Order: sequence, then C-alpha cells, then structure tokens
Amino acid sequence: MAHLNWSLINCTIDVKKILCIGEALIDMICTDKGLPLTEGDHFLKKAGGAPMNVAAAIAALGGEVAVSAKVGADPFGKHLIEVLNSFNVDTTEVITDKENFTTFAFVSLMENGERDFYFNRGADRMLSKDDISKINVSDFGIAHFGSATAFLPGPLQATYLYLLEKAKAENLFISFDPNYRQLLFGENQPEFISRSWEFIKQADFFKVSDEEALLITGKSTIDEAAQSFFDNTSAVFAITLGKEGALLGFEKSTTIIPSISIQPVDTTGAGDAFVGAVLYQLGQYTSTEIKQMKEEDWKAIFLKANKAGARTCQYMGAMEAFRHLHKDLLNT
Repeated sequence: MAHLNWSLINCTIDVKKILCIGEALIDMICTDKGLPLTEGDHFLKKAGGAPMNVAAAIAALGGEVAVSAKVGADPFGKHLIEVLNSFNVDTTEVITDKENFTTFAFVSLMENGERDFYFNRGADRMLSKDDISKINVSDFGIAHFGSATAFLPGPLQATYLYLLEKAKAENLFISFDPNYRQLLFGENQPEFISRSWEFIKQADFFKVSDEEALLITGKSTIDEAAQSFFDNTSAVFAITLGKEGALLGFEKSTTIIPSISIQPVDTTGAGDAFVGAVLYQLGQYTSTEIKQMKEEDWKAIFLKANKAGARTCQYMGAMEAFRHLHKDLLNT
C-alpha cells in the first residue's frame, strides 16, 4: 500500500464518530502554585476527567465525539455538561445522578508543572450497564476507555467491561489509556495491573506514561517495558516521555518521536490532548486504511499529537488549554 495522503486530514468524508467513557469530574486547582494541598488556600474550578478531556480535545480539533458518564444533579454536574457542550461534544449519554454528588479532584501544581492529586469520588463511579444499554455502539467507529478509576469498586467497573465487549462485537477500534493514580489504588496495584493488561490485550491502540509502562510490565527500563508489550499485544502503543516526546511501538519496533520545546505552565491534560489528537487523526480514515498504516504513518500521527500535548502544557487547566487547539495546529 502506498503511504496515506495526509492532506485528507482536512477531509470530512466518512469521519468516524468517537465514543469516550469514564470519569467526569471537577478539578479544583490550587492557584497557590508550588504549595502542596495541605498548605494551599485558593482553588479554581475546572471541568475535567481524563475521558472528558480526550473528548474535548477531539472536538476542539474538529472531530465528532460523544461521552458516556455520570455526574451529580448539582451545579458542578451542570457545569461539566455545559463545558462539554461548549466544545460541541455530544453529551446525550451523560446521566444525572440525584443520589450522588459530582466527583471532585483537588489538584496542586508544583513549580515544575507536575501535579499532586486528592480525589473525592461521587457520581462518576455509579455509571451502570443499564445507563448505557441504549447506546447504539454501531453508530461509532472508535471507543476510548480513558481512566483506571473505572477499575475501582462500583458499577462503572462492570460497565467498562460491558461496553468493551459491545465495542469489540461491533468491530470498533479500541483505544485505552489507564491514567493511573497512586492515591486511588494505594496497596492494590496488582488489581490495576491485572485490569490494565485485560484492556491492553484487547486494544488496537493504547497510551501509557513512562511510569505506567514500568508499573504495568514490572520492568526496570522503557525498552524492556516496550518488549513486554510487544510480547503480549499486537496493538500500536505510545509511551509518553514528558518533554522528550513519545515512544512509538509498532510491529516489534520502537521509535522516539520528539516533542516541541515549551515552557510548561500546567501539565494537566497533556496526555489527554495527545490521545485526543491521535484519535482525531485516526477518525479521518476507514478501518481498512488504519489497519494498512505503515510505521511512517504512525510517526506522522504521533508528531502531530506531541504538538497538541505540548500546546496544552502552556495553559492553566486542561479544558481551557484545549480551547487553543485546532486542526491547523497539527499541520504547523
């Protein structure tokens, strides 16, 4: 097959609609930069949740995307829906829970742009199989599973697997990003690792951070982790490496795809922007074309996705940063 014509990135013919499922929450960002949560006094409310971030990034780039999630019947749940709608994300399948408050994540930003989390989980974990039973999976071409919070106890755990089974049955392209948070799993890392492998082995594409790659595989180097992934899955994968860019894993071969140099303000949502940009680009192609992509095609996809991730780091808060994403950015 000849290499794909990347000028088609601006084409809207046969665009795949993307479905993102998982946590929807409010990030309460401590504006006292450099202070831990125990010392911070001032907080800024921002819509968030890894799969919601991915959806917003896809929509900001011009993709067609819907989300499946649960929020509380409170001002914060309303705010989440309003923000997603402002990006033109389809929120038809966002369920309002009258019994549970919207989930919160308190975030402290350190001087180097890294984050410190504390979660107060609520409605997002209550998304049930009944809640998503009416979703017509065949309306979509890609399903993205975007957070390990779905591996924690609660209805969302079974719902995640239920949707994965439905998506596989309809031959959807499966994307996975574990988004591990140590605070949530504590001593229960084996559960996270086991469930991550379950999704990795069924994914067509997955993204992990360098720390997640070592944790999931139990290896001590990135090269060893990549080999472990090759040994256990045929999926294309990304291991994000911060300012160094991302490692592309494709057909037993690895390549480092460099990022662009920026001064980071907030790294929140950078990985979600990367995934969103990958899925936005894949959404422009047929399933057959995706399966026939060569390594050079994936390198081009990752290079553009790195740009989206880097741009996100230049602004405070993931959703706010995504307002600065547009498809022309990927081609500059």
